[in-house]
Amino acid sequence: MSIWNKVQSLNQPAIQKIHALYGDNFPIEVRYILASWIEERVGNPEVDPDNPNHEQYILHFLEALIKEIELKANAMVNDDPYFLRIKLLGAVTNFKQRYSHDPVSLFRFLRHCLNVELTCVNQQEVGGLISQQPDDATAEINEKLSYIQHKTRETADLLRRMEQEQEAFAIKCHDRQKLEGIIHLHRMQTGATPPTQQTITFERNFAQQKERLEAELKQKITDLMRLKTELEEKITATVKDLSVLQAKVLDEELTRWKREQQLAGNGAPLNNNLDTLQSWCEDLAELIWHNRHQLKEVERLRQSVPLVGQAQGAGDGRLNVLSEKVTQLLSSLVTSTFIVEKQPPQVMKTNTRFVSTVRLLVGGRLNVHMTPPQVKVAIISEAQANSLLRNDKGDKAGDTSGEILNNTGTMEYHQGTRHLSVHFRNMQLKRIKRAEKKGTESVMDEKFCLHFQCQFTVGEKELIFKIWTLSLPAVVIVHGNQEPHAWATVTWDNAFGEPGRMPFQVPERVVWYRVAQALNVKFKSMTGRALTEDNLRFLAEKGFRTPTHSDLLTWSQFCKEPLPDKNFTFWEWFYAIMKLTREHLRGPWVDGSIIGFVGRQQAEELLNQCQAGTFLLRFSDSELGGVTIAWIHTDQKVFSLAPFTAKDLATRSLADRINDIPHLTFLYPNIQKSKAFSKYYTPLPESQPTNTKGYVKPILRTTIPGMPDQSYSQPNTPQAYYAPSPDASSIHSQEINCPSDTTPHLMDILDMFNDNDDMALDQFDIDLNFSIDSYIPEVPTGPGFKSERGD
Repeated sequence: MSIWNKVQSLNQPAIQKIHALYGDNFPIEVRYILASWIEERVGNPEVDPDNPNHEQYILHFLEALIKEIELKANAMVNDDPYFLRIKLLGAVTNFKQRYSHDPVSLFRFLRHCLNVELTCVNQQEVGGLISQQPDDATAEINEKLSYIQHKTRETADLLRRMEQEQEAFAIKCHDRQKLEGIIHLHRMQTGATPPTQQTITFERNFAQQKERLEAELKQKITDLMRLKTELEEKITATVKDLSVLQAKVLDEELTRWKREQQLAGNGAPLNNNLDTLQSWCEDLAELIWHNRHQLKEVERLRQSVPLVGQAQGAGDGRLNVLSEKVTQLLSSLVTSTFIVEKQPPQVMKTNTRFVSTVRLLVGGRLNVHMTPPQVKVAIISEAQANSLLRNDKGDKAGDTSGEILNNTGTMEYHQGTRHLSVHFRNMQLKRIKRAEKKGTESVMDEKFCLHFQCQFTVGEKELIFKIWTLSLPAVVIVHGNQEPHAWATVTWDNAFGEPGRMPFQVPERVVWYRVAQALNVKFKSMTGRALTEDNLRFLAEKGFRTPTHSDLLTWSQFCKEPLPDKNFTFWEWFYAIMKLTREHLRGPWVDGSIIGFVGRQQAEELLNQCQAGTFLLRFSDSELGGVTIAWIHTDQKVFSLAPFTAKDLATRSLADRINDIPHLTFLYPNIQKSKAFSKYYTPLPESQPTNTKGYVKPILRTTIPGMPDQSYSQPNTPQAYYAPSPDASSIHSQEINCPSDTTPHLMDILDMFNDNDDMALDQFDIDLNFSIDSYIPEVPTGPGFKSERGD
């Protein structure tokens, strides 16, 4: 069922949210008409809108989308709604005008919409099974935001009331001055004449009016002082609540997202709730801005009525402190929400193009996009990053550790997603400047990071922000053979680099269960299946070099010290296995057909309990990136084939090699090998294929030198003939399939060809099998062989 069909069963608020998401950017009617078509293409996880190599695909997508809409619109008959056809044709015109020169923005917008739809569907389907902790945190933050918004509205009402009271006070002051003027004028008119009863009564009335006005003014002053105190207390309480809530959003939720993003560098799933975080941060920015405006209004009212200001006296300092606190909150919010949304590659190769995206979560709400700022990127070393944090001079152009091409970009506001971001799509590291190495340090231990910085103003240029942020640490390499050690550095940093650290401090030793967790996450993300407890126990023995060990694994044990009697480290061995499994063994590994992490002795113990022909697959202890087959023979002896490497499996897959060897009948413990591996066999053509030059392509098959083989069962293939090896130490075995029941000698067959030039080659089914992958130093004396390498 398509995502869109599931959307229709959502509750009304969720449907309204999704409908509002599309808006004018993409008519919801197009989403409805082309639901499955859009999901199939936009939801393709292999397409990355930030990857320049996928631009051509996205351009073709836009062209195909417009064509599909036109076909749907033109195919509508009279029974279809007329306005729907008009809407579709209008969308075609809109897409051509709006996205012809920027199809990536449309693709990115649709990808965002699909992610929101999928999130809503998953939330409803999972329901109460979802972990309660994130929901509780979300509910708490939303509740607190609503509470502060209510308090801010109360403060706004109180501020309006205070303004009205102050206006009334000003009128009373004016009436009092007017009355005093009348009294003064009356006294000047009466002069030195003796007061009459009428004059005395007149002055008494004026005095009473004056006394009443002064009483009212005193009451107004008292009321204004009370309102001003109440207003200050409310703003103080609101600012305190804002400070606590902002700390929770930034120091807990945003920090958690950054930590999850760091772990995602090792393959952990990322709960991409960045839009939720943006919504919270935007609400915080709006509340802070409103409270800042309210403080400015209080100051304006104080200055407009000097009497109140004089009565307050020392209260002015309180407003200044609040104003500074609010401005500090806004500054902290803006600088903290400038984040790297899409991290650059953490193993970065020079002269190789890469992408990255930075985003300002509060940019849209603060209208930063009205004057879009420019972002500049530089690469800096670990020492420079430390200096940057200590001095907090991220806005100044300091020393860099290399040169990056295409390192500037202008932030763009995407109306549909409300994202203010800049996508660097063609950056390239041209050169790198390294620090001097000490002791056993290598270039693959050295960490760098990208430094993003920009400057912009908020309001009527009253606030200037100079902000910067750092990417996750990266290791710079110049050659592919440096990649394994570089990934060791990155994996250790991602797994054990704690939030809030100084760049890029990591512990020298870590408890094993955390190392096991990191290895498991990494292996699962690359191969599709997690490691078992037995696998992790085997890895612990391998990493510590002993079955009994302490609980702390050191960095040196992880990737510096060679394994006993080997010339490679624990990480190099693990990484090579991981790479081999991802590239050549993913299917059987996911199926559980490969035990993998088991030693030779334990493999023999397992197979000794099984019937003859049972085999298992395990990773080689001595060959980097090798997988070996161990099986129990009819004489109840366990034999092992020399390891197959990536080069071997690129020539012929493991499943085909298993199929080649008839001695292998049951996958441990008791599974028919065809049941486990037949879906991975390479199908053989019914007729012998020839190329344009008339040559017949030979088929390589795996055989075991020195071991009598059974008939190779293959459709339309006669019984196999195994010619003797011409050299006792030869690594080749040859298999020739003959069209008769006889068993001719190889030289006889060659003589037949020499005697008859016209003999058709297709009278013979000849397969040359070079089992170079099964090399052994000596031909075994028994019915089988073992690798002399100790595998």
